[in-house]
Amino acid sequence: MTTAEIPTLARDPRFTGLVEAARALQPRTVALRRQLHKHPEVGLRLPRSQAAVLHALDGLDLHVTTGESCDSVIAVLNGANPGPSVLLRGDMDALPLTEDSGLAFASEEPGHMHACGHDTHTAMLASAARLLSSRRDALSGRVIFMFQPGEEGHHGARHMIDEGVLDAGGRPVERALALHITATATSGVITAKPGPIMASADAWTVTVTGRGGHGAMPFHAIDPVPAAAAMVGALQTMVTRRFSVFDPAVLTVGRITAGTTSNVIPETAELEGTVRTLSETARAEVLEQIPAVCRHIGAAHGATTDFELVTGYPPTVNDDAVAGRVLDLAASVLGQRHATVMPDPLMASEDFSYVAQKVPATLAFLGACPPGSEPDSAPPNHSNRVHFDESAFAHGVAMYAAFALDTLR
Repeated sequence: MTTAEIPTLARDPRFTGLVEAARALQPRTVALRRQLHKHPEVGLRLPRSQAAVLHALDGLDLHVTTGESCDSVIAVLNGANPGPSVLLRGDMDALPLTEDSGLAFASEEPGHMHACGHDTHTAMLASAARLLSSRRDALSGRVIFMFQPGEEGHHGARHMIDEGVLDAGGRPVERALALHITATATSGVITAKPGPIMASADAWTVTVTGRGGHGAMPFHAIDPVPAAAAMVGALQTMVTRRFSVFDPAVLTVGRITAGTTSNVIPETAELEGTVRTLSETARAEVLEQIPAVCRHIGAAHGATTDFELVTGYPPTVNDDAVAGRVLDLAASVLGQRHATVMPDPLMASEDFSYVAQKVPATLAFLGACPPGSEPDSAPPNHSNRVHFDESAFAHGVAMYAAFALDTLR
């Protein structure tokens, strides 16, 4: 960002009082967040969460539709003047996890928990819809509010794209923004970076088939266990020798299974793991190399291999210009100390990547380290003890609103 840009934005009347307006909506934001947190739902079907969003939007002059393949909500706000569309996303689904946070509004649904903060994303987006509705006269175009289920491994964004969320405004989406809360960053701080910010994630399984036999006579069998063990080391070596550190691949073997007892050579052994990359080029290459390495090692042991792939999300790649603008807006609207350039990508994955493949978009993080904790030691997202500072919500609401107002000048 330029030093001249921040004061210019600060003087723009469209951004005046955004944080104060967001704070005025804080009781609504917190109430919806806690309602969702008490009753988390997993996957693509979230009837209770969908109903809560529809109730939160009731009475606003929005065009609201719901999904067919999933329990999504699309709300469109028409500005006072014609123009392009801007998309703001909030995901709604929870994780299959038993909560142990000790919060007064902890999950009441056994085995389900909002451990990744999607309840906060949904609540902030609903309040942003209310804030922007009150500033319709400053909008030239349409705001698409994308309330998405199924982010946690269910490809909810892809379902919504297939059902037309990017065309809901009737004009091309010029820019898109998703905020993701994190308990391991300073509360109220927006962090983003141009380029890759989150990785692809694919899961794979290799089944090694040999010939079973007695543990005392391995020469009468084809033992799949040493073959599988050799594959683990060879796969790690392949990653370090075939991929640049500047376009990395992270491969993890998370499970090895073989045999039933100590004196029997099993017929099969199984490896299961994940692989993550920051580019589609590296992704394609590593997914080609894994079965090849295992096949050749298996052949050297006299065994055969079978490779199965469960395709996950592509890399999330921020548009350079949009990421820079988000940081400019954060510095102007929230204050310069609340805008930070993220030094490195995360190797976790996000299905906002599907949106970012189609339109200029940015995923940014909103810090919400709880009071009394330090970012480095606070329970992280996906922990059953994670807790987010609710005072950070006003900055999230204000950022959603500022992004829309800036795009739809």
